[in-house]
Amino acid sequence: MKKLVILGSTGSIGTQALEVVARSEDLQVVGLAAGRGWETTVEQAREHGVPTIALADPDAAASAREGWSGQVLSGEEGVRELVASSGADLVLNAIVGAAGLGSTVVALTEGIDVALANKESLVVGGELVMALSEATGACLLPVDSEHSALHQLIGSEAPGTVEKLVLTASGGPFRGREDLGDVSVADALAHPTWEMGGRITIDCATLMNKGFEAIEAHHLFGVPYERIGVVVHPQSLIHSLIHLNDGSSLAHLGYPDMRVPISYALHYPERADVDVPQLDLAAAGALTFEAPDLETFACLRLALEAGEAGGTAPCVLNAADEVAVAAFLAGEIPFTGIAAVIERVLAEMPAAPVTHFDDLFATDAEARRRSEDHVRGLTPA
Repeated sequence: MKKLVILGSTGSIGTQALEVVARSEDLQVVGLAAGRGWETTVEQAREHGVPTIALADPDAAASAREGWSGQVLSGEEGVRELVASSGADLVLNAIVGAAGLGSTVVALTEGIDVALANKESLVVGGELVMALSEATGACLLPVDSEHSALHQLIGSEAPGTVEKLVLTASGGPFRGREDLGDVSVADALAHPTWEMGGRITIDCATLMNKGFEAIEAHHLFGVPYERIGVVVHPQSLIHSLIHLNDGSSLAHLGYPDMRVPISYALHYPERADVDVPQLDLAAAGALTFEAPDLETFACLRLALEAGEAGGTAPCVLNAADEVAVAAFLAGEIPFTGIAAVIERVLAEMPAAPVTHFDDLFATDAEARRRSEDHVRGLTPA
């Protein structure tokens, strides 16, 4: 029986992970963590027999203690304590944003494998996180559909045979448009393929998410950026490809359903049944592809440039994106203002070497401060 802690249990990934657990006889949840949604977290704990939960919001934790007899940990430190004290074999980190980095670090330090849905752990701290994983022997198992696909494709190949990794992108709701100046929040939240939280949906609309994924792939698979490509594939049936040294290519295909990569990560190295239909290519019809528009979707260009620069640049990129996306969702800046804020902050904070996680925390704080200043500059009077 594999003991599992789920961080971000009330979000899209967390709730689907609990669906996977409910169908499995090999997984036991020993801890759940969320931000503020204490009622849902307590309900999940009761349903799955979980003895301990953690809530990042202290007020939510206090409410949970009044409404539930199990152990409730409080604050960000409580989330990290849950990871360290749980005795888990695997931590699914589905926390959104840079806040998830600390939990990844704690899990790896304790020698606990991490099923990683928190992309910021690698975007912000990739160099140090991968070094920590190697030092402790704890594995990072990707949960993103694209990286899960690459993990499966690369795993069967001998060293030196993989020439290039190709990440596929749906193109988001604005594929083919050249003018994004009048995009509304509702427009940007209408993703054509996936149902996700607010920030990641906006990141998909700007294609920033695909840039983050390129940075993740660089760290997870040790591949230089010149050998990582992005192609727009609106049908979202091919999740990633690899090009091999003999001129052939391998692709991972399937209907878009996050329970598939979640199940793969939770059960690895075994596979388990998932209630998803087999792909019918005849019914799917044509599969189409196109190059991404790096001029209109400047966030993808900025992410690739930050990845190439390395050091603190990806940390700055993520912090600025978090602030800018939140400002857009709040109606404070236009859709095109997201890239504008990020580009200005990256220009003001050139890449510097990273030697310690404290370097990243300081960079993150400074980048957020500068981003908020630029948001105020773009906010209509």
